[in-house]
Amino acid sequence: MEKYFLKVEQLARRYPEPRGGAPLTVFENVNFTIERGEFVCIIGHSGCGKSTILNILAGLDEASEGLVIMDGREVSGPSLDRGVVFQGHALMPWLSAKKNVEFAVRSRWPDAGRAKIDEICNRYLSLVGLAAAADKKPAELSGGMKQRVGIARAFAIEPKMLLLDEPFGALDALTRGVIQDELLKICAATQQTVFMITHDVDEAILLADKIMLMSNGPGARIAEIVVNTLPRERSRHTIHKEPQYYPIRNHLVDFLVSRSKLFAEQAPPGYDPLRPPLVTPGLESGGPAIPISLRQPAIAALV
Repeated sequence: MEKYFLKVEQLARRYPEPRGGAPLTVFENVNFTIERGEFVCIIGHSGCGKSTILNILAGLDEASEGLVIMDGREVSGPSLDRGVVFQGHALMPWLSAKKNVEFAVRSRWPDAGRAKIDEICNRYLSLVGLAAAADKKPAELSGGMKQRVGIARAFAIEPKMLLLDEPFGALDALTRGVIQDELLKICAATQQTVFMITHDVDEAILLADKIMLMSNGPGARIAEIVVNTLPRERSRHTIHKEPQYYPIRNHLVDFLVSRSKLFAEQAPPGYDPLRPPLVTPGLESGGPAIPISLRQPAIAALV
């Protein structure tokens, strides 16, 4: 029986040089695992291949090398088992918010009756706080509300895994914070497994159980995996008071500012891309990373 819900092995993406030269290797030797119910963020500079990795997990792109195993099966194309939310909401403008969600629900359960379809659509629109806007078309909604419809649509098909490609990147800070809170609530309620791309360090600390750091491209790799040792029940308003907050944040910022470039030039001694190091910044013990399932009772219930 497969130990991990998702396993990525030896993943690489190369693009041919149109003039016949050496191919461009965006990333290579990418290896990581995700446990069921885990929320994982990936951070790295533009050009390191984060979105390409997400597209491969979604089945929207093909790896040049390696494979992805999810729930015991190889990912070889798009599937309703994986819900995707991009930075753009991608709503159909001629349909209402509810009809946009309904379109996905009917794709998932084509034989479901009207009452069942309505129940599912209403439930997930309510979860993202849009029950009162169900009959409004996208042109009548704010940017944040549109993005919430996209999130509701992704959750409504009850995917085994949710893939988020900077879904809040174009939103103002206040709206972004509100939707982050909604996402945390929904993930807690549904025990959803999530893989999310973000450039926002504070967003990653708030949402993620683990944060994967990618070196600069081309030839990018997973440099290390930061275990978020903060309690799982987090709040944007109080998270900065946690003693582990600033050690984790400083570690992430330091990587993005300096170490990601140095790593791309030369990996540190002992680095093994097959087993990227797990780190726990700020723990006084300096010992090995604490397994996700052992950190907090709230997290143990999710995996």
